[in-house]
Amino acid sequence: MEEAFGYVIFGVVIVGALVAVVTFLGTGRLYDQIGRGLMSINEDGDARPRGGGPVAPVNAAEQEAEIRQMLEARNERRARRGEAPLDVEAELQALLRPAVDPALRAEIRQLVVARNERRARAGQAPLDVEAEVERQVRELG
Repeated sequence: MEEAFGYVIFGVVIVGALVAVVTFLGTGRLYDQIGRGLMSINEDGDARPRGGGPVAPVNAAEQEAEIRQMLEARNERRARRGEAPLDVEAELQALLRPAVDPALRAEIRQLVVARNERRARAGQAPLDVEAEVERQVRELG
């Protein structure tokens, strides 16, 4: 009986080893993909979308309505504390105005001037520098 037990153990180990080898060969590069995907950090693959912008475009009217609600709620809290309420419309316009610092505006201006020089060399009419700068600033917002 003890002799049969040894053969059974030996047979189970051999069959297990064969199954392990077949499984390892059958997986291919499956183990290389563990921990990768859209939610992984520092992914070098092409499956992950690039860019820092929002995934879905933001509806301007919806954004304005949500900001207005936030400002009205803040005014209600200020009133409960006994503080003077703020002008919601002025705050809303200040928040919706694109924030462009002077250094960025100067860099945009340099790019527009360089584009005008290229257009002049190509025989095209130059762009209005101020209008083009304002257009590009609006596109950033």
